Amino acid sequence: MDDPAKVMVAVAFFGSVAYSVSAIARATVAHKREERRLEGESVPPLTEARLARIEQAVDAIALEVERISEGQRFTTKLLSEHNQMLPKATARQLAANTPT
Repeated sequence: MDDPAKVMVAVAFFGSVAYSVSAIARATVAHKREERRLEGESVPPLTEARLARIEQAVDAIALEVERISEGQRFTTKLLSEHNQMLPKATARQLAANTPT
């Protein structure tokens, strides 16, 4: 390894690997610490009940939106079928004195 460029590449490579490993280790330790902190905290019953009511409301809204979209699809289908069944209007010849 007499070439200084090869030495610099090797040092840079191993330095970046070491930095990446240490960053991953720090993130893992921080994540574990946060998990332990959150496990210690309990959710108050009022908050849990409130979240349950919000979840039920969101489910009800989703159901109603689905019903509305089904109605729109049905109406669109009926209108397109109705338009296909109507005879095509013939183009009327305008009178000579009709303004355009």
